[in-house]
Amino acid sequence: MSVIIDITGLAADGGASGSGAAERWGRVSVVPSPLAELGMALHALSEPGHHPRLQGWATAVSTRLDPGLADRLCEADFLWRMTFSDVFAPFAGIPGGRELPGATLAEELDQLDKLTDEQFVHAALEFTCQLRYDVADPGPLDDPGLRRRSLELAAARGGAQERFTRRLLEDPPAIRAWFRQLMLDCDEAFFADTWARIQPQLAAEARHKSELLRRKGLGETLASLSGAISLDEEAALITVDKLLVGRTATGDGGLVLVPTSLGWPHVMVLHRYGWQPSITYPVSDSRPQTPSVEQLTRRMEALAHPVRMRLCRHLARAPHTTSELADAHGMSAPEISRHLAVLKKAGLITSGRRGRYVRHQLDLSAVARLGSDFIEGVLR
Repeated sequence: MSVIIDITGLAADGGASGSGAAERWGRVSVVPSPLAELGMALHALSEPGHHPRLQGWATAVSTRLDPGLADRLCEADFLWRMTFSDVFAPFAGIPGGRELPGATLAEELDQLDKLTDEQFVHAALEFTCQLRYDVADPGPLDDPGLRRRSLELAAARGGAQERFTRRLLEDPPAIRAWFRQLMLDCDEAFFADTWARIQPQLAAEARHKSELLRRKGLGETLASLSGAISLDEEAALITVDKLLVGRTATGDGGLVLVPTSLGWPHVMVLHRYGWQPSITYPVSDSRPQTPSVEQLTRRMEALAHPVRMRLCRHLARAPHTTSELADAHGMSAPEISRHLAVLKKAGLITSGRRGRYVRHQLDLSAVARLGSDFIEGVLR
C-alpha cells in the first residue's frame, strides 16, 4: 500500500542527468507553512499520545489556554484530531498548481479565502463525508442526496460534527470566516511564540534541502526526507509508503515539500483531485528510520508462529547454531533453517560465523522497537 505521485511533467523539465551532473527541478519547492504547522500544533494538543516528545509543550499550552478558546477548538477539533484537513494547505487548491505556502499565517489565510465554496466544503468535510478523495466527484452543495448522506455520516460521529456539518453546508463563507478567526486567535494565544521558536529551524531545513535538490537531484532529496519516500526516476513516480492507496500527478504544476517540526512521525501526502501535490515531512532527527509497511507486516507475521516465538526465546538469551536449536526443539535442522530464514528476512535475527559454526541471535533492539515502529507506521 502506498501513495503514488506521477511527476512526468517535472521529470521532462529536469536538466541533465547522469554521473556528476546536477539535476535541476525548478518546479519542486521546499517551503515551510505556518498554517500547516498550526494544524500540527492543534493535532498535538488534541492527541498528545501521538507526540510523546511534545507532551511538555502540550501541557504548558493547555494549562494556560483561555477556556473560551478551548471550547471553540472543541467545536471543530475533528479537522485536526481524526485527520489532517486540507484546509491547512489552501495553497494547493489555487488553480495553476504553482502556488506556494505563504510566509505568514495571515498570507495563508488569505489563500484560504481564494478557494471556492465547493473546494472549502470538500476539504472541511473530509473527516466525515467520505467523498472520493483523488477522483472528480460531485459535492454536497449541489447534490441533495450527497448532502443528506453527509449529514447522516456526521450525525453518526456525534452532535458536534453534525452541527458543524449543517452550518458548513448552509453557509460556507460564515464557517470560513469563523475558521479564519479561530486560527488568528490561536496564533495570538500560543502559536506566535511557538512559530518564532521553530521557524528558524524550518527555514534552515528548507535552505538545506533546496541546496541538496540543486546539487544531488530529486532522488537523494526525497530519500533524505524519510525512508518512506522513494523515487523511480525512469518511471517518473514518487512512492510514499503508507497504509492507504492513492494516486495523483503534478501535471503542469509543481510539487511542494513542506517540513514540519511538530509533526513527527506523520508523513502526509496531499493527493486531492485537482489540487497541487505536496508532501509534509518531519525534519530529520537521530531516531532510526521506521521500517516500511511491508517490513512491519513481515515482522508481525514472523512472530505470530508459535515455533518462531519459542526460537526467539532461545535466541534472546544467547547465540545458537541451527543444530543446537534443532536438538532443543526436537525438530530437524532443515525445519529450523526454514523458520530462521523467515525471522532473518523480517530483520529480527542476526547471524555470524565463529570458526566452523554459524550462530544466530535475536536482534533485541529491533524487537524492542516493534511496538513503537507499528505505532509510527500506522500514524505515518
